[in-house]
Amino acid sequence: MEENPKERKMSVILRKKCIVKAMNEHLSPERHHKLTLSNLDLLSGRFPVTYLYLYYHSRSDRGSINISNNVFESLKTSLAKTLSYYYPFAGRIVEDPQTSQTLIICDNNGALLVEAVANIPLIHLDFYNLNQTLEGILVSCLNPDEFPFPVQVQVTCYTCGGVSITFTFDHALGDATAFGNFLSSWSQLARDMPLSCIPDLDLGRSLPPRLPPTYHPYFNHVFVKCTLEDIRNIPKTGILLKRLYFVDALSINHLQTLASADSNKRTKIEAFSAYVWKIMATSIDESHANCKMGWLVDGRGRLSHSSMSNYIGNVLSVAIEEASIVEIKQGSISAIANNVHRAISKVTNEAHFQDLIDWIECHKPGLMLPRFVLGREGPALVISSGRRFPVAELDFGFGSPVLGTVSSTIENSGVGYMNQRPSARGDGSWVISAILWPQLAAALESDSVLQPLCASHLQKS
Repeated sequence: MEENPKERKMSVILRKKCIVKAMNEHLSPERHHKLTLSNLDLLSGRFPVTYLYLYYHSRSDRGSINISNNVFESLKTSLAKTLSYYYPFAGRIVEDPQTSQTLIICDNNGALLVEAVANIPLIHLDFYNLNQTLEGILVSCLNPDEFPFPVQVQVTCYTCGGVSITFTFDHALGDATAFGNFLSSWSQLARDMPLSCIPDLDLGRSLPPRLPPTYHPYFNHVFVKCTLEDIRNIPKTGILLKRLYFVDALSINHLQTLASADSNKRTKIEAFSAYVWKIMATSIDESHANCKMGWLVDGRGRLSHSSMSNYIGNVLSVAIEEASIVEIKQGSISAIANNVHRAISKVTNEAHFQDLIDWIECHKPGLMLPRFVLGREGPALVISSGRRFPVAELDFGFGSPVLGTVSSTIENSGVGYMNQRPSARGDGSWVISAILWPQLAAALESDSVLQPLCASHLQKS
């Protein structure tokens, strides 16, 4: 009996790998041979961050074209050009044995580029179950504890001619804005276009602490100094499920209407957060009286310096709010959204970021994290908005993607995460990448707002 291709077990075979170095080393001046991580870089935790993009085969007047032909060589050439502008991404991240400071050695060690082939058409990927999908399309070719290349890229070609590209970054290099700028620049250079962003590799590293450093006592309760061992040894919390969801524009707009019912206009992400928090409260067992939510906040635009929009590094903090589970269960979406708004507003200002820079200065050397991220403060969920992150526009010369999202290869998480991205459909819908505990996943899926992502949700070429 002939095998049904839909039932075929996916296998991925590594075909080639190479180390890509910056093409024009003269763009990396000697004075940048070593870059010390900024204070805000130290808050990154050194987590790996993976972006996943899917591309169907393109079409032209000549009909169907298999875009896997020459894709690898084209990406290799344009990556070398991109690394010339983003030279720390071709470096090595090490700890100085004398000072214990983390450094980026800008020696053009290179980025890792891998090509693989899958035995299924791209449309047969399990889009919802990221645990399974990422395991299949991220070939394990290096010891993850060594992670000698802070940028690793895998191009996987499918039997239909489609392609997936995964980009894995060491978080010490930057945050979502930095990585979005890197990927946008790469796609522009791949199409021989001028760069819309000339990367600034200095400004954020020159944000000084005050003399003497001063900060509100609040920061001692929210943040903690830690080591890579602390991060690797996060207690088993059961937050293991990696999922992709689709949220249509009608649902988003409806939630915003509910959240703004008391005449206070709330943003879509505030409304969505209120909804998720209410669902989350139903998923927590009776041994907990309270739960927390956090929101990642970009400091670009909050600091009174020249424009930091092109700064490549980390400029993130986190807003955190704790509430009783009973209060959240009984509260209206608008009341909860008001709490979300107040929590985020406390962080979106220069005073907060200056205090954070000073707090880190007083606790160096080492890494820093929000305490609850280490999984020691009860149930918590972090929400990140990526409405400005490039999705549909990430064209490397073979068409726009049908999906662009983010995840992580971490095996255990101390908190749940939900990352919002605009869908490639361009109709106001979202794709949500989530790392969840089973009870929360079940509670979210019992309602109709978050739909398990499937092929019908993807924009077709």
